[in-house]
Amino acid sequence: MTQDPENLLLIFTRNPELGKCKTRLAASVGDETALDIYVFLLKHTVSVTQDLALTKEVYYSRAIRENDLWDPEVYQKKMQWGADLGERMSNAFEAGFKAGYKRIAIIGSDLYDLSKEDLEKAFKMLRSNNFVLGPATDGGYYLLGMTQFIPAIFENKDWGTSTVLPDTLADLKNINVYLLETKNDVDVLEDIADIPAFQPFLKNIL
Repeated sequence: MTQDPENLLLIFTRNPELGKCKTRLAASVGDETALDIYVFLLKHTVSVTQDLALTKEVYYSRAIRENDLWDPEVYQKKMQWGADLGERMSNAFEAGFKAGYKRIAIIGSDLYDLSKEDLEKAFKMLRSNNFVLGPATDGGYYLLGMTQFIPAIFENKDWGTSTVLPDTLADLKNINVYLLETKNDVDVLEDIADIPAFQPFLKNIL
């Protein structure tokens, strides 16, 4: 598989630890089921990213794990650093551009709706747009791609709220931005209650 030396995909992930991931979902389904669902989502993220012909970096929240779902032959493993989500993402983008990448996109690891084709389209659109955003139904975004580093888009945001996407677009109002299809990320029980793939996890809950 030929790697595009100018394209970089950043994958932000939480270490899958009991009681420390998907806490809003856990409030409805319990810590163990929330962890099982998160591991399922991690595996999905691996499946849609592993064959992409570009560089892939996984940024861990707490500690880098050697023997986990992320094959070190496919993914470069790094640590998130910074005071909040915005600063951590900003640092990862800045490091990518300093390393010489021309087109960089970031995703989380909890989006069941995401496909390999979505990611390929994002990088294709970065050839003719400075920014690509994937709007999430909760008012945030599930993907952010860029060809130029603008620190302001990571500053003064109320992360995890419905203001993130509009505030980000306001920062980019004079720059060409391509919007991908809106998708639903997984935060609470209502996000997955009607999706067949999640029914095995919810059979004793719903």
